[in-house]
Amino acid sequence: MIKSKFSISLHIMTLLAVHKDDWLTSTLIASSLNINPVLVRKEISNLKKGDLIESKEGKNGGIRLLKDPNIIYLSDIFILAKGNDHVLSLSNNTPNPKCRVGKKINDRLKVVLKNIDQSINESLKKQTLESFKNQF
Repeated sequence: MIKSKFSISLHIMTLLAVHKDDWLTSTLIASSLNINPVLVRKEISNLKKGDLIESKEGKNGGIRLLKDPNIIYLSDIFILAKGNDHVLSLSNNTPNPKCRVGKKINDRLKVVLKNIDQSINESLKKQTLESFKNQF
């Protein structure tokens, strides 16, 4: 789920960076993503909570970047998309607490998952939204 949230959020943010002086509607953004505008609005809400975008209602309304794309890093978008989740997740089943492996596996996996998230975040800290946008 994080993967799709990050992809959608990055797509939205890239569109806003390309059209940084314009107010874009969720319908226009959804047409670029080829998805339902309702899904776009969910991610817009998340990006707004993260103070990366602003919105304006009305006939000439829409959303636009709140900050310069040179100071927005892909890691900022990743953190918002990820929330409290890990990129990879634990199994939904409960391991056997009497098993030597089962009783400790989730604790050990949590460390691995945290390290994966940190590695991805560190990699994304190296690229700004502006540099990403310039690839288009």
